[in-house]
Amino acid sequence: MATDTLVRTGGPNIKTALPGPNAKKAIEADNKWISPSYTRSYPLVAKRGRGALVEDVDGNTFLDFAAGIAVCSTGHCHPEVVAAIQKQAAELIHMSGTDFYYESMAQLAEHLSKSAPMAGPHKVYYGNSGTEAVEAALKLARYHTKRPYVIAFYNAFHGRTMGALSLTASKPQQKRRFMPMTPGVTHVPYPHPFRRPEGTDAKQYAIDCARFIEDKVLKTILPPEEVAAIFLEPIQGEGGYVAAPTEFLQEIRSICDRHGILLVADEVQSGCGRTGKMWAIQHSGVEPDIITSAKGIASGMPLGVMMSKAHVMDWVPGSHASTFGGNPVCIAAALATLDVLEREAIKNAEVVGNYLLERMKTWVNKYEIVGEVRGRGLMIGVEIVKDKKSKALAGKERDRIVDQLTFERGVLFLGCGETTVRLSPPLIINKEQADIAMDALEESISIVNKEVSTASGPGMQMGA
Repeated sequence: MATDTLVRTGGPNIKTALPGPNAKKAIEADNKWISPSYTRSYPLVAKRGRGALVEDVDGNTFLDFAAGIAVCSTGHCHPEVVAAIQKQAAELIHMSGTDFYYESMAQLAEHLSKSAPMAGPHKVYYGNSGTEAVEAALKLARYHTKRPYVIAFYNAFHGRTMGALSLTASKPQQKRRFMPMTPGVTHVPYPHPFRRPEGTDAKQYAIDCARFIEDKVLKTILPPEEVAAIFLEPIQGEGGYVAAPTEFLQEIRSICDRHGILLVADEVQSGCGRTGKMWAIQHSGVEPDIITSAKGIASGMPLGVMMSKAHVMDWVPGSHASTFGGNPVCIAAALATLDVLEREAIKNAEVVGNYLLERMKTWVNKYEIVGEVRGRGLMIGVEIVKDKKSKALAGKERDRIVDQLTFERGVLFLGCGETTVRLSPPLIINKEQADIAMDALEESISIVNKEVSTASGPGMQMGA
């Protein structure tokens, strides 16, 4: 397929068995040369992309509802982002913002400050990835408060460098044979309303999860005056696309205020318009002290941002830096990305996201294996269960749904958490493409639902 025929609209077009012959060759070479630590979800070998479509090396076209793990916020190769990258690359690629100055570093920081979810003034630190942004936030929190301890949550994912990995509590394999972690991190429960104890009130459950920190942790193992920060994802990403209830976030903010603890919002995946607001925490009205961003901020170029209230970023020269952080080409991509987001994509995420949720929430009553549909904007999770009564985890069934979508229907989805299908398409997705993806997803769910029903006997007939 020629490049100019891969358009921004339309759906999948699968021409070969998957993976195709060229893809098989590429995978064979990858197996020979590339680190086996990468977790490939399925054998897609991408060649080019436009909008919400991706073409592989065999000419198969896929509708992308993963967006490079929520990275391609403006879609693949948005013309305005491409033009900004090309223009900047022809002028200046690198001088190192650690040692010299770029005008664009301050321009992007000023732009971000205007959309910040906390009162200004603000200061900005640039790195190259989400994990670097979190690492910087961890160091800044300890530096500013002169306190050693931090609190994070079970099922959180904050990155893979040692500091960020110490905050992460997602999968044992991520930490296996890397111990000891950075000391001083304590993990506590994150509210998962769908899986709250039976018979408990949802709002009280959320508040109780937050109160656990003050009522138990700060009274038994951590002196509150020695806790630097609480790190949280307003919507847990790898943890299953679970949104923190507003009551929980409000109580966490109150605890931080009472004890002089910094609140750090990790918005690496949930930020940059994905939820229909620039930052997911804005849905709650709660203001963090520090926020981290990456992924969608530069449409695929490597950029991580850590932004704080100005008085918090009081470290001195030499305390922290990055040779490539704030690279002028990446900043140019980010400025162009923000233009697209603010002009149309954030609003589109809200509109199309609501459109998807309205349709998908009917599946809870229609299919026995759909336990819950949850999310905001274009950050949506479908929790797959063995059955509604037990809510038993159904990881194999979730994986079967994802595999069917990719190999039989040409729509790219990813899982998250133990049992959730995640929807994180480009924010420029249109309703036609949303319907194509939903038709494919519902058909795959229906097939797996029937398989489970057949295996379980006559007691499960929903969605048959």
